Amino acid sequence: MDRVSAFEEPLKKLLGGPTAKVMAEHLDLHTVGDLLHHYPRRYEERGRLTALTDLPLDEHVTVVAQVADARVLTFNGGRGKRLEVTLTDGHGRLQLVFFGHGVHKPHKELLPGRRAMFAGKVSVFNRKMQLAHPTYQLLDAASVDEAGATEAVDAFAGKLLPIYPACKQLDSWRIAKAVDAVLPSAREAVDPLPEALREGRGFTSLPEALLKIHRPATKADVAEARDRLKWDEAFVLQVALARRRYADTQLPAVARRPAPGGLLDAFDAKLPFTLTDGQQKVSGEIFDDLATEHPMHRLLQGEVGSGKTMVALRAMLAVVDAGGQAAMLAPTEVLAQQHHRSITEMMGELAEYGGLWREAPLDEGRWSGDGRALGGSDEGTKVVLLTGSMGTAARRQALLDLVTGEAGIVIGTHALIEDKVKFHDLGLVVVDEQHRFGVEQRDALRSKAHSQGEKRSPHLLVMTATPIPRTVAMTVFGDLETSVLDQLPAGRSPIASHVVPAKDKPHFLSRAWERVREEVENGHQAYVVCPRIGDDEDDPAKKKGKKAAEEEAATADKRPPLAVVEIAEQLAKGPLHGLRVEVLHGRMQPDDKDDVMRRFAAGDVDVLVATTVIEVGVNVPNATAMVIMDADRFGVSQLHQLRGRVGRGSAPGLCLLVTEAHEASPARARLSAVAATLDGFELSRIDLEQRREGDVLGQAQSGVRSSLRVLNVIDDEEVIAAARQEAVAVVAADPGLEHLPELRTALDALLDKEREEYLDKG
Repeated sequence: MDRVSAFEEPLKKLLGGPTAKVMAEHLDLHTVGDLLHHYPRRYEERGRLTALTDLPLDEHVTVVAQVADARVLTFNGGRGKRLEVTLTDGHGRLQLVFFGHGVHKPHKELLPGRRAMFAGKVSVFNRKMQLAHPTYQLLDAASVDEAGATEAVDAFAGKLLPIYPACKQLDSWRIAKAVDAVLPSAREAVDPLPEALREGRGFTSLPEALLKIHRPATKADVAEARDRLKWDEAFVLQVALARRRYADTQLPAVARRPAPGGLLDAFDAKLPFTLTDGQQKVSGEIFDDLATEHPMHRLLQGEVGSGKTMVALRAMLAVVDAGGQAAMLAPTEVLAQQHHRSITEMMGELAEYGGLWREAPLDEGRWSGDGRALGGSDEGTKVVLLTGSMGTAARRQALLDLVTGEAGIVIGTHALIEDKVKFHDLGLVVVDEQHRFGVEQRDALRSKAHSQGEKRSPHLLVMTATPIPRTVAMTVFGDLETSVLDQLPAGRSPIASHVVPAKDKPHFLSRAWERVREEVENGHQAYVVCPRIGDDEDDPAKKKGKKAAEEEAATADKRPPLAVVEIAEQLAKGPLHGLRVEVLHGRMQPDDKDDVMRRFAAGDVDVLVATTVIEVGVNVPNATAMVIMDADRFGVSQLHQLRGRVGRGSAPGLCLLVTEAHEASPARARLSAVAATLDGFELSRIDLEQRREGDVLGQAQSGVRSSLRVLNVIDDEEVIAAARQEAVAVVAADPGLEHLPELRTALDALLDKEREEYLDKG
């Protein structure tokens, strides 16, 4: 068998159908190579017990522990049985619970003093951490597997027990047995590192690294293997990104230099405030890029409220001045409509079309009989909105304005990407909230740029309000130049944030509603955010069988997430009675959503109860308070984004994070971190550390499994920076990697087809 086919061998051939099926469906492992790159998460030392005090809630864990005691309890008048086993590590305790017919075997085997590996999902019941129906593997005697064969504990190699990322359907120790079956193939691994680079940095060979990561004899073996495998991941990824950057320099684009005395100058002259130093600096970087004859690829990241939209608008105006068109792509209709409103308001009469009138529907009375916009400017340009829910006549007019070039700026949702949408001369694409867009969508819009019949690439500006540490920018957005806005405009108010422990201190929640009332009485408005809409379709409880629901209720303090519809009704009848309370969520009709947002912005609604549809872009300066229900069910960055909707005017903002999470839980620690700082970059580090780095590259961006397994984008900055430097040198010398076939093979293997397409589309 040759070196490539050994890694491409389907697991089904070596492991059998059932095990291979579970690995494919639940761990996304399909081939020998996939399994060999499924590295242990950590290692347990023989004789040493796992610390039970810091287990993460709601995660699947594997622990080595000793049985302290076990007892069988009856319930339902003696008809039901429950086995409770208490584990200890000498300091902390963890409870196991087994029900019904699953009681008999563990009752015989889990006797006081026995040691075993246990695997299950951590939950809380009666304020105690527990595992319900865990699987286990005895470590102090021979044990019997499901097939009835006796298996000695010594099947685990050496003194270190590898603990693999596992799932409910497949335990760590069964994954270890599967790895044993494929481990001989590790010697067939294709080494992606050029020989000179490998020798220069003193790395072990890839086959040796794979053997040592899975079956180390010592901790030094683990360290040596991880150092090598980190480099592989960082280097192969940086080569892919370096190739993309190199390819970008070969693409043609139209240089867009703003004409003096044009639309941009007229806009700047009307600004009632001075741009921040940061806005001026970033605008300069963008204008320099726009003036080149290869496409700009720039990431604009900035804190919530730092003025990214202003910077993006000035870039769009510069392109219109230079004879081109600009398109802003927003992830939701609510955000697209909000951008359209705010941009036309900022531009004033410059957004009023000053040219000849053609037959078209009246647009809110702005068109006069002589064919010119009332108050329109000769320097102005038409700003159009294009969304999927627009009426036929308005949509037809918007499409006509784009293809003729009468609309210099278009703001829209995915509707902009449809084939029937044609541009006269698309010069700039602005993508808002990059992490919400599939790459195919972004690329489809970029492909619409034509100039005089010749296909050219438009300039690209990607915006995100999620602060990104430098190392993540080098990986996720490694093909983009980065600009950072970290300075808030003058007049923005601070936001005070507090955790409200609703379960431990219910009077705190009562006080939260009093604070909302006080804000409204002072002439302000408030948001209440819930994680769920609240109809039958999205209620997980409706989808569970009766038995599963009863067992869950008996083993954990669980309930469905709080819902917009229910909370709005409770508030309107209870603590916020008499206030004007309305709802906003993604399943409402677009016109209804827009109507609610318009009335909220106009001050006709006191309290808006919403889902995360208001997370980005919504700008109501009079809204000063936000209450986030079940705040522990949101991510750190998402909480930071939501919080940024208040404090946007001269009055200070207030954000209350309501939770029922236990005081000692990781969820509460996460909320406390959000409450303690307004520094988005610090919060992004916390977020990444808690989410694990494997999530960073992939799913939000491209919908496929991440290729990062041992590289830590927070801690491995030096590795990433060094790998980037080496990758740039390699690609400069050999852009097609013609003389490095092993590296090309690694690109195909480590970056699956979808991921490579993602990087190629950039």
